[in-house]
Amino acid sequence: MGKSEVDILLVEDNPDDLDLTLIALRKGKVANHVHVARDGEEALDFLFCRGAHSDRSFDSAPKVILLDLKLPKLTGLEVLREIRAEPRTRLLPVVVLTSSNQQRDLLESYNLGVNSYIQKPVDFNQFQKVIQELGFYWLVVNLSPPPQPPQPPG
Repeated sequence: MGKSEVDILLVEDNPDDLDLTLIALRKGKVANHVHVARDGEEALDFLFCRGAHSDRSFDSAPKVILLDLKLPKLTGLEVLREIRAEPRTRLLPVVVLTSSNQQRDLLESYNLGVNSYIQKPVDFNQFQKVIQELGFYWLVVNLSPPPQPPQPPG
């Protein structure tokens, strides 16, 4: 795997949840390369290869995006909307991983094309198990879509 390839794009601003997720992924040994974005804008810059990530290529898209909904700058729902609007990222698997139990967040996520919606368990052991199973499914079991070619303007 090249150094620019990423298994998971983890979009999470809460330092505690970020640490717990990274620990669970390490313990489960499912993801070798995790890129962390701490707000919605940084996540889109990474995915769209712009700003600080302009040296990246669309060819090295993550295999799955773990997306929190409550983010600074742009919300998770806004990030999801942008991902689905761009032909080159439209097919990327996106899993909402959130503490929100709001019915409207769940419905809006699915309306915007999320692949899975998971409420973060409060119990650490249960959280760790969920993250490991999530990583195993999306990185080992699931077949990822091929990279999408750039679309001509217009």
